Amino acid sequence: MLNRFLAYKKDLTKKPSERRPFIASECDNLFECEKWRNQVLKEIGKKISEIQNASIGEHKIRDLNDEINKLLREKGHWERHMMTLGGPTYAVKTGPALGETGMEVPGSVGYKYFGAARDLPGVKELLETPVAHVPKKSRYQMYRS
Repeated sequence: MLNRFLAYKKDLTKKPSERRPFIASECDNLFECEKWRNQVLKEIGKKISEIQNASIGEHKIRDLNDEINKLLREKGHWERHMMTLGGPTYAVKTGPALGETGMEVPGSVGYKYFGAARDLPGVKELLETPVAHVPKKSRYQMYRS
């Protein structure tokens, strides 16, 4: 009986846990936006360190890589929303210094491959394939044809 009472008392004194808003524009306070952005950065760091281990399996590596890319997009949403609220411009400061050592497929923008995901079958060939350079036609060639 005392155990239940102590658990009930502990629940009353505990602050209700906050969840990160699904959409960044739902947050109107700059300090909360900063807090949620920092939480996203911590999650990115944890997942990047997890994906370095190649022995966790192909499916887990692909899932981790997808989650990292999703978190990177979410980080961008928080940064843009913070700028609209009058906060600092992080987009200029971030980049490779953050630890985002992901490689993009040549010719595409946005999706990156981290850690052991670079060595997955299919991804290695994508990263090695150079983009076919199509020479531009000169005005003379365009008018001629």
